[in-house]
Amino acid sequence: MTTAFTATTTIERPAPEVWARLTDWPAAPAWMPGLESARVEGARLTFRARGKERTSRVEVVEPGRTVVLHSAQGGVTAAYTYTCVPDGDRTRVTVTVDCRAGGMWRPFAGLLRAAIRRADSGQLTALKRVVEAAR
Repeated sequence: MTTAFTATTTIERPAPEVWARLTDWPAAPAWMPGLESARVEGARLTFRARGKERTSRVEVVEPGRTVVLHSAQGGVTAAYTYTCVPDGDRTRVTVTVDCRAGGMWRPFAGLLRAAIRRADSGQLTALKRVVEAAR
């Protein structure tokens, strides 16, 4: 896959608290731009974003550390990898988004990655705001 973007932030809360908020998918609309709702059924994450229902697979879970969400639509696949690294009472969180475009979408791969970067690169800033505001 090709990286659309990577973002990192430090959240002034312990890793278990950050992980709990990061993986509370029904509450994710508070920090994921464009997300209207989300629910988990097994390894399937069903969400409504920008007026359309979509699904992702929860592919990797290392509790407290890493979760990878993978989605495919038409010839476009995207993988969002979220990682939490404890640092005392703080947590460094990184998201890396990889996107691959095939078939008729291949010529638009660069544009798709740029659109993903514009739409989602602020996720961790919003997550930080939400987690640090909760007391």
